[in-house]
Amino acid sequence: MIYPKIALAQSIIEILSAKGIVNIIISPGSRNAPLTIGFAQNPNFTCYSIADERCAAFFALGIAQQTKQPTAIVCTSGSALLNYYPALAEAFYSQIPLIVISADRPQSKIDIGDGQTIRQENVFANHSVFNANLTEEASEENDLKINLAIETAILKKGPVHINAPFEEPLYETTEELSVNPKISILEPETNSQIIENSEEIVSVWNTAKRKLILVGVNEANAIDKEIIENLASDPSVVVLTETTSNLHHDSFINSIDTLITPFDDFDFKKFNPEVLITFGGMVVSKRIKGFLRKYKPNQHWHIDTLRAYDTFGALTKHFEMKPNDFFKDLLSKTSFVESKYFNNVDTVYQTRLERRKEYLSKIEFSDFKVFEKVIESLPKNSMLQISNSSAIRYAQLIDIDDTIEVFCNRGTSGIDGSTSTAIGAAVGNEKQTVFVTGDISFLYDSNALWNSYIPKNFKIILINNGGGGIFRILPGHQEKPVFNTYFETSHKLTAEHLAKMYGFDYLAAHDIQSLDNGIQSIYNSDETPCILEIFTPTVENDQILKQYFKYLY
Repeated sequence: MIYPKIALAQSIIEILSAKGIVNIIISPGSRNAPLTIGFAQNPNFTCYSIADERCAAFFALGIAQQTKQPTAIVCTSGSALLNYYPALAEAFYSQIPLIVISADRPQSKIDIGDGQTIRQENVFANHSVFNANLTEEASEENDLKINLAIETAILKKGPVHINAPFEEPLYETTEELSVNPKISILEPETNSQIIENSEEIVSVWNTAKRKLILVGVNEANAIDKEIIENLASDPSVVVLTETTSNLHHDSFINSIDTLITPFDDFDFKKFNPEVLITFGGMVVSKRIKGFLRKYKPNQHWHIDTLRAYDTFGALTKHFEMKPNDFFKDLLSKTSFVESKYFNNVDTVYQTRLERRKEYLSKIEFSDFKVFEKVIESLPKNSMLQISNSSAIRYAQLIDIDDTIEVFCNRGTSGIDGSTSTAIGAAVGNEKQTVFVTGDISFLYDSNALWNSYIPKNFKIILINNGGGGIFRILPGHQEKPVFNTYFETSHKLTAEHLAKMYGFDYLAAHDIQSLDNGIQSIYNSDETPCILEIFTPTVENDQILKQYFKYLY
């Protein structure tokens, strides 16, 4: 086998191999040549070459999101490293393991005017779970840091940074290893499966007549069916799920804003829970956050093995457990309490759903109508990736088949890497992947298509309303030049030429008929990745959405 001659590079590669890290995303460069040579010629690794570091990091994020294993990203020195930051921040808040390996100049070359050189050590300190600043020579201390970085990424489910200084010559190779790095054994952390001092928790549960469970970003099949059925049958429990929660039951409320947006203060007081239980990642609905911040529960329990955010200013208890273990233990010790909480809320919700059905049958061709048609068309057992801003908010208003897994970069809620993440997820998971995105998010991340690994059956459904439609929905919208230029980012661009340049099939839709035809066409062809671009009316979209919430009364 061919190895880089630099001993430190050998140590990094050998330790990653011994730790079972498989996927390596490399961005071309010179300073990282020793790592590129070693990774690319080692059969233990699957390597991908992605030129744009920002896209490379989000592509890696998508793979790690699906495999649940750390993915490594490798870059040269200088500003290349900084392009990883958006994806690292997303990984940090979404609890996704990434391993950044940056090549660096030796310490003596920093801040003396040498080319392609910045202060790389600890550059991600605010949004990483471990930073390993290595020295030039291979050593036991370096080995320990590399081992610890990988183990921390796994145990803390987050991004780590390994900074490795290399001196020239960089391209020399050898057929013999010059290192025998130490490999530490990862001791898996065991999370508690029972609630400590559960008497008080059981007492609160058994006496509370209004219990609200709010589920954010969550893995599919993470909660046992018996637990789901128990929660759905309890008259004192209301379960609110988001599109990204991947948790389903006919009794759960899966369109939070449809339920609560028309509420007045009287309704909110009736809905106000005594106990709030949250689990999963970030919550999309601004309305539910606003409600719970104003009408605070007496108790807020968050269940997560690692973190608990006091999102509503009411957190009273963090259970460092898996949600399934928490409910399995709790429900074995508790009983149903007489309550009308679920009935009262569900009666309102069912009425709202009927009104939603009526409204959707009446509205003209628009973003809202398009999302209804697109989501209804998704293949069963597929994976849906959604971009941020308007796209995820519209998706929250439409029922999604419970065989479809849904993902969105909600850690930082950025639009910057949605397409790259979706492509990485499609590579990391054999399921049919459909990516639904808005025009600004798509254009922002258009370099994502500069990628040789896009599966042939990858579909992009692009809703182009000529600008940042989210800003028309948010308060403060005024139809003036400043708004149109600096907030909405009005444009007349399309994806047609990008599709041609990158070898995608391209279809366009401007009305219901062409949309139906386009949807049918993209699912009938799996030989080439495809973009279906749907053009919707810029001005009418926000009015149709705002009128929806008034119609629900």
